[in-house]
Amino acid sequence: MTSRTGLVIAGAAVLVATATALAPLAARAQAGRGLRAPSAFAAIRDPAARSAALFTEAGKVLQHPRCLNCHPDGDRPSQGDVYPHQPAVHRGPDGLGVTTMRCATCHQTANFEPGHVPGNPKWRLAPADMAWQKRTLAQICEQVKDPARNGGHSLPEIVDHMTKDELVGWAWKPGVGREPAPGTQAAFGALVRAWADSGAACPTP
Repeated sequence: MTSRTGLVIAGAAVLVATATALAPLAARAQAGRGLRAPSAFAAIRDPAARSAALFTEAGKVLQHPRCLNCHPDGDRPSQGDVYPHQPAVHRGPDGLGVTTMRCATCHQTANFEPGHVPGNPKWRLAPADMAWQKRTLAQICEQVKDPARNGGHSLPEIVDHMTKDELVGWAWKPGVGREPAPGTQAAFGALVRAWADSGAACPTP
């Protein structure tokens, strides 16, 4: 009886500790979760200023931990609220990990909720020349639209990638214990498309 009672108490303590740890995520998830629609920027008369403002709004997603973790400054990804990935995995030549520790060893085709392990069929690191960590939003903007630093893609291809790619879309369904990116992929895509259509101007550094 005592043993069973002890297990129940221990289990309750774990649940309380977990809820306490996730409370900041829940609070943040309730605050500022939306993205303004492109129409909200129509009053900005200067086209370049309006375009830069659209990218700044989209930047709420680009600079969110769900995106920054896979766009590391270096060969080691981060996790959670942008702290070093555990175990200490590395990019590898193809962005899918090194021979002895491939990304797919742990990250399967879907989130594994019991173990809090994220997953997606396309799970991998972004190319090294698309590092966003330690970059300003202005620097990220220049990277995004530069074919020499975005994998050789045109601006329409970048818009399509951000709007439709399922790995990008994972940022809004990251699984238990992880705060999703603001808004929705559709809202984010609309901002990026409006930014591109309005001249793709970047925010001032």
